[in-house]
Amino acid sequence: MSKAPDTLLLISPPTELRFRGPFTDVVTSELHLKNPTKDKICFKIKTTAPRRYCVRPNSGVLGAEDDITVSVMLQPFDYDPQEKNKHKFMVQAMVAPQGEFDQEAVWKDKTPGSLMENKLRCVFEMPASVAAPTTTPAAQPQERTSAKLSPKPAHQTSAAKPASATSRDTDDVKRLQQEVASLQQQISKLEKEKEDGLRRRNVQSEGLRPSNQQPVITETKVDSTMPILYMVIALIVGLICGKFVF
Repeated sequence: MSKAPDTLLLISPPTELRFRGPFTDVVTSELHLKNPTKDKICFKIKTTAPRRYCVRPNSGVLGAEDDITVSVMLQPFDYDPQEKNKHKFMVQAMVAPQGEFDQEAVWKDKTPGSLMENKLRCVFEMPASVAAPTTTPAAQPQERTSAKLSPKPAHQTSAAKPASATSRDTDDVKRLQQEVASLQQQISKLEKEKEDGLRRRNVQSEGLRPSNQQPVITETKVDSTMPILYMVIALIVGLICGKFVF
């Protein structure tokens, strides 16, 4: 006589698996299975969250009146109260065929009426000492006050910076332009003085040279300050261009 599916296995605990946190390490809950019959019973354990649990063993065969303890190991995770009672387990059992058999083939060829199915829900318990603190009503006005006194957002402060930076750049450009104009005036003055000096020396040479003597070409030294002044002007002009570019 075949056994009724709901009497194939005795399961303890029968309805839920409890896991006590904190869940920073593996938490193990034990499931005890007992075969009360004289037949061999195949069992299999499934879960709705296979990546969260390690079940050893998750399937097997129990001999007549044998029992086994299954370790259900919850892997470490960040505890979320919203997940409470969402994970579930199902223990399936069926009478094993006589003689040698392949368990995979037995489960593949199973018929719904021959199965015993027992569902268990998972319960997460977080100790009060590590539970997340709740915000008290007294703390809420304090939070609003601190929010009022908090500094302005960073984007408001940074928004005023471009205007002041532009003002400083404009002043620097004007100052550099004035320095360039002053240097140009000095260069013009030096060139004029140089021409006047050359003219006076030529006149003096004409007065002292005998009438039958060829004009003497006077070699003049280039004022060493001229290249330096040109270099300074070029540097200042470069600074002005750099201000406009950046």
